Amino acid sequence: MPINADTLRRRSAAEMDAAARGFGQAVWLRDAFLRVPREHFAPARVWWPSPREDGLYSLIDRGERPKAWLKAIYSTGAPLITQMDDGLISPAGPAKGAFTSSISSSGVIIELLRHLAPEPGERVLELGTGTGYTTALLATRTGPGTVVSIEVDPSIAECARQNLNRLGLDPLVITGDGEEGHPASGPFDRIIATASVRTIPRAWLEQLRPGGVLLAPLDSPFGCDLLVRLTGTGPGTAQGRFVARVHFMRFRGQREPRPYAELGWPDSVEADRWQELRVEAGPRGQQIIDPTQQRSTARTARAESPLQ
Repeated sequence: MPINADTLRRRSAAEMDAAARGFGQAVWLRDAFLRVPREHFAPARVWWPSPREDGLYSLIDRGERPKAWLKAIYSTGAPLITQMDDGLISPAGPAKGAFTSSISSSGVIIELLRHLAPEPGERVLELGTGTGYTTALLATRTGPGTVVSIEVDPSIAECARQNLNRLGLDPLVITGDGEEGHPASGPFDRIIATASVRTIPRAWLEQLRPGGVLLAPLDSPFGCDLLVRLTGTGPGTAQGRFVARVHFMRFRGQREPRPYAELGWPDSVEADRWQELRVEAGPRGQQIIDPTQQRSTARTARAESPLQ
């Protein structure tokens, strides 16, 4: 079988057909994956995300190694680094630095969109345009004039616009602080973040319609991000649960570490119980709730009650 974009795309689709965290029952998502050429959105030079023995990250250049580049693009489990140190390091060769932009692995993107579950005609806000690939998958599903995508880096935003326009797609791609959302286009039926946050920005909650879905990677005390799926419960409020363990880069405005106690996390919870946690978010911030601790507190209160 020849190594080309079409065969690699179909091979990746077959892998995600069989994967527990793949397409699942989302037939639309498989169709969109096969329709949108992932290689169309990848820069000609990307770094492989695992370091070499010398600590540097290998650069894969499409001009020098076209087959290796294409295989990397369609690797379902590997993100590809497109920027280090906010662009201070040029993609001219092996390098070392802080990852600040990437093409998320296709497997992670598929998982995000499966949990987001957008419907045709729904209005979607995407925070973190990146190359525009996820934007293209969203627009393929929801239709013309439905997607607003925000990218903090002007040069990355412009490349994404060009990539999308060449495919005849029309999402509104703007440059700005993703944490502020885009109130002029709200409210939104779906909001998705492709970079992680330590706390859900209030603006996102205010721009989510009641009953709408907000999906974002949330920093956790467990050495990973947790993908939280929230449903709007009223003006500026939402609640939900964690649906997957993931790893994402931070929003620029949320890179500074903060104590988890300030971010609404319970004092102590075991990492393997992350799926039991509930999340509530609103004007007063976010609260991660451990039902086990709530039940224990309730039992103690009943035992101490003079009415018992």
